[in-house]
Amino acid sequence: MCGITGFLTRGLLDEAASLRHLRNMCDSIQHRGPDDSGYWVDAHAGVALGHRRLAIVDLSAQGHQPMISACGRYVIVYNGEIYNFGQLRKKLDALANPPVWRGHSDTEVLLASIAEWGIKRTLQTVCGMFAFALWDRDERVLTLVRDPLGEKPLYYGWMGNTFLFGSELKALRQHPTFSAANIDRDALCLYMRYNSIPAPYTIYTGVSKLMPGTVATVSPDRTNVTVETYWSLNDAVARGRANPFAGSESDAVVVLNELLRTVISEQMVADVALGAFLSGGIDSSTIVALMQAQTGRPIKTFTIGFDHAGFDEAEHAKSVARHLGTEHHELYATAADALNVVPVLSQIYDEPFADSSQIPTFLVSQMTRRHVTVSLSGDGGDELFGGYNRHVAAQGLWNRLDSVPLSARHFAAHCIKGVRREHLDRMAAPLLGLLPKNRRQAQVGDKLHKLADVMGADSLEAFYARLVSTFDAPEQIVLTGKEPLIGASWAEGLPSGLSNAERMMYLDTLQYLPTDILTKVDRAGMRVSLETRIPFLDRRVVEFAWTIPLSMKVRDGKGKQLLRKLLDLHVPRQLIDRPKQGFAVPIAAWLRGELREWASDLLDGTRLRNEGFFNASAVESLWRQHLAGTHNWQNQLWAILMFEAWLDANGQVSPKSSDLSEMSQFA
Repeated sequence: MCGITGFLTRGLLDEAASLRHLRNMCDSIQHRGPDDSGYWVDAHAGVALGHRRLAIVDLSAQGHQPMISACGRYVIVYNGEIYNFGQLRKKLDALANPPVWRGHSDTEVLLASIAEWGIKRTLQTVCGMFAFALWDRDERVLTLVRDPLGEKPLYYGWMGNTFLFGSELKALRQHPTFSAANIDRDALCLYMRYNSIPAPYTIYTGVSKLMPGTVATVSPDRTNVTVETYWSLNDAVARGRANPFAGSESDAVVVLNELLRTVISEQMVADVALGAFLSGGIDSSTIVALMQAQTGRPIKTFTIGFDHAGFDEAEHAKSVARHLGTEHHELYATAADALNVVPVLSQIYDEPFADSSQIPTFLVSQMTRRHVTVSLSGDGGDELFGGYNRHVAAQGLWNRLDSVPLSARHFAAHCIKGVRREHLDRMAAPLLGLLPKNRRQAQVGDKLHKLADVMGADSLEAFYARLVSTFDAPEQIVLTGKEPLIGASWAEGLPSGLSNAERMMYLDTLQYLPTDILTKVDRAGMRVSLETRIPFLDRRVVEFAWTIPLSMKVRDGKGKQLLRKLLDLHVPRQLIDRPKQGFAVPIAAWLRGELREWASDLLDGTRLRNEGFFNASAVESLWRQHLAGTHNWQNQLWAILMFEAWLDANGQVSPKSSDLSEMSQFA
């Protein structure tokens, strides 16, 4: 895992100045690669490439980047891992004129593959997570590539006559041509809806995120950038529907077991210490079980717990680790531990990001890095195999809701929202005590409030949009912002013939996974120089998952049925069978307690009016209601707070425009 950056100009470069700029850009992302740095400048061609290295495979100098191909034509800076590089190397060795290898890094194999077969064919053969920039010295073409599911980030954009790119916005901001004054208010609307900003948008005008599964090419005359898709979820789903799995559920378990064993075996290749995150849930337990089954020594596993009712899964993880015989490490984080992370969140996520599980994700990454350099995770299992509550609800709840008159649903939602979440928790506790332990739901109040949020939906797409939205009407909170209607384009791209649950799984994989989950994991891990690998997101697994019928995923009010059957081969069901809990922290209570002073400063009405980004009256109303305990606006307030903290961290305070007028109160 590494960090990449660089720039391309429409004219000649001053080599000394370019090297200085390149070093500054690389230094800003040193955390992504503390082991080595590299710079390559062709002043006459107007191109500069920089790299920070976290050495994982081939720790020698032969893995140094930027790397030049053996033929001398290509120069690459690359972030990620090609997991099947061993197979590709064997294919290259079988050629009439095989490469002369200098080392054994996957970077060298990737570069040799491109030199032999070209970019398009290479991208059809590699399996991995990656973002890279490739300079073709013959054609004078710069190409940027991002992996199929969006595990690795890549930003780019023109600033005047200079084209900038990098793994994080930090790198772009270090170049003197970068203008940070233009915050994109339309993108800010997207952020207020989704807690993060979906690709291709970023918080800045003129800067884009490269979409997953795409290639961006800067034309030789440097007049435009073209983006082409080499892998799409839509195509993968369509192929899966056209060629569905024909065997029984038992057959599917066997095939998935072998496929995951192969993928995990490839992802366990590293020249450094390796381990895995373990929450004790189905996904991470499956990954750890298959890792442990392929090695004769205990796998190092890591989990985090909180001494707060409803927010702790550490005991479950410990039970699974004990059964599998792993070398288990756990951290019981206090509120103080978590709160100490809050001031640095805006530096870790150098674009506004407001999924509050960013806090425990960073803490577990920090602990894990003390023991290993690589950690596998179970992310992606929910999206592929129907693990979210909304996937289960879509099969029955939406149909039942849709049969109730809209007016009645609005009234019921109003009644539910009128009771605080913690009060609903207490009211439900006696009833939950009558249920078996594996049927008891955690955070009942939160789930009921989410149900109330979606009761007013008039379609499945609206139902989904409300489930994943922080603000249903961002334009009421962001002054002069106009939300791009990207949700409609996602819905238009839905393959035909999908069930309600499958439509949600598709949308989650397309949007929620790369925009939220993968961003959270990448930034948290990379902040402490920890490489995270995600076996479920190997495209072979993704493509197989979409051949599986829904009945093998969601059935009898439970999701991930196929994974449950697979995990039964390794872990007793009683250790796993419990309601989904999530990776949450008690933000609502902290905002009324330990974080109140910090939040009050950032939500100060005078500050907000001077900045001119938010409807200050609406924000003040949310804050008053939350402090009074009449409402729980934790998610909405956290989104605003993370943006305000980001403004402070990046010096991004714009003067209030004279024509900005406050809108009517939001709440």
